[in-house]
Amino acid sequence: MTARDDTTSDLGPSVFAGHMQAFLTYLEAECGLAANTIRSYRSDLRDFLGWIEQHHRGPLDSFDADRLRDYLQSLRERRLASSSQARRLSTIRTFFRFLVFDGVLTETPIEQFRSPRRWQRLPKVLSLDVIDRLIVEPGRVDTDRYPLRDRSILGLLYATGCRASEITALQIRDLNLDEGFCRCLGKGNKERLVYVASPTVKQTLGEFFDNERPAMVAGRDSPWFFVTRSGNQLSRITLWNLVKKYAARIGIGADVSPHTLRHSFATHMLAGGAGIRELQELLGHASVATTQLYTQVEHSRLKGMHEQCHPRG
Repeated sequence: MTARDDTTSDLGPSVFAGHMQAFLTYLEAECGLAANTIRSYRSDLRDFLGWIEQHHRGPLDSFDADRLRDYLQSLRERRLASSSQARRLSTIRTFFRFLVFDGVLTETPIEQFRSPRRWQRLPKVLSLDVIDRLIVEPGRVDTDRYPLRDRSILGLLYATGCRASEITALQIRDLNLDEGFCRCLGKGNKERLVYVASPTVKQTLGEFFDNERPAMVAGRDSPWFFVTRSGNQLSRITLWNLVKKYAARIGIGADVSPHTLRHSFATHMLAGGAGIRELQELLGHASVATTQLYTQVEHSRLKGMHEQCHPRG
């Protein structure tokens, strides 16, 4: 690898910070990535560049495949999940491609590396019975201040397979309960329609909007459908905590999250006969390879059912 000039070959923190900021600006302005995605890129790069500052004080053009291999080994020693390792490598690969694109480097040492194998453990999937118990749990305790909101969120997560960030970003204009669909803004600011076929979920959404939400916004003009008690946009962290709270109350484990409901939606759709391409569109996956994960989940579920029920399983 060669650098463009002597100033960019210095691996000092200020130079790298400048390259990183230019890269993040490129992702936002040119690639149209969502704010949450850019935050992930920033976090991954800070970790990588922090490691470089400690272990590789040479010029930029001397960073090679051996050094990258050392960094990946450090991730394994820190016991990062394979999915996190793969994400870090993807971030670094994209960053070095940007440096080549921007003329800082003439080549990159990253292309020869394959991502660590992902999804060693299949994601947790809830049964229909458990999902029904989870969705109706809000309101069973007197301290639940906004049971209609919370029940609507849980129902919508499972009914649509939406990500937590897509649920919190929903605006009033995005929902059409009469027609049974809502418009979501997914990764990379890609817009898609998702369908709300469940009459129960649609009814709960309507009841929340008519009965609970007006008192929460207190007459203010808030565009967000799901709001906090002060009428502000619900955050992903708050939504995450809501799912955790109700999952704990019905005793289904600490590893349940909004994404668990997304996994359950996808697996149940496949079990019901949905095609992989149709499921890809419903989930908003850029690549069908990501969606194919759920075929493994379904096969795993069927195998477990066979072993449990078959006399010779």
